Amino acid sequence: MSQEQENRIDRRFAKLRAEGRKALVTYIVAGDGGLENTVPLMHQLVASGSDLIELGVPFSDPMAEGPVIQKGHERALAHKASLRKCLEMVAEFRRDDGETPVILMGYANPIEKMGAEPFVDAALEAGVDGALTVDLPAEEAGPLNELLAAHNLRNIFLLTPTTSEERIESITGLASGFVYYVSLKGVTGAGHLDLDSVRDNLARIRRHTALPLCVGFGIKDGASAKAVSAHGDGAVVGSVLVSAIGEATDAEAARQRVAALVGEMRGALDS
Repeated sequence: MSQEQENRIDRRFAKLRAEGRKALVTYIVAGDGGLENTVPLMHQLVASGSDLIELGVPFSDPMAEGPVIQKGHERALAHKASLRKCLEMVAEFRRDDGETPVILMGYANPIEKMGAEPFVDAALEAGVDGALTVDLPAEEAGPLNELLAAHNLRNIFLLTPTTSEERIESITGLASGFVYYVSLKGVTGAGHLDLDSVRDNLARIRRHTALPLCVGFGIKDGASAKAVSAHGDGAVVGSVLVSAIGEATDAEAARQRVAALVGEMRGALDS
């Protein structure tokens, strides 16, 4: 990877800020819908208006995930998806797209099994730009954080409505790229967005970091994406896309449905 390619996440947010636009971060599970269909779906996300892609690494016990994304993980595992397959998909994606940031969103166990150093080396080689390890607490994230930073890869962390001021300070001290704020108490795909809470908690987080703040969980359409991004730097959308992939009759139907959903959200964020 060349020096110019190393900071795709930072460059994308800088570009969006310069343009006065909000980021649309989209999540799909690698291998959901078939191993051969993930890369075409990634390209479809970009063509429809996604700014950053979170590629879910399939895991048998995904934490904080609602039933929709859990089923997406199960479907992907049935297709024999794995961390190594995810890296191969990113490398294939990079043959035609050298600009869109790709973040691997997954769990500590597959990284531990591969080994942190081999994982980071392989991620850099494949063209990954960052990692979000859901079940790796800040207190244990130091070694992986240092490895990622040494390779100029970004480490994305989650903050929630119940995160204490002390932990916000410690987590944002480790974070890079952007901070993912979980908009509600619950699992992915839940509803009942409290926009006043989102506004107040983003203001609280901003006292500790200048990193972009993107809001996820409970975002289902253009209206909810626009509402949460009004107080942050972007919206993270996952469950509605995974649901569309799971319900599609074939790969083409999945791409068409994903295109429509992402296009609507992009239009709402830009309106």
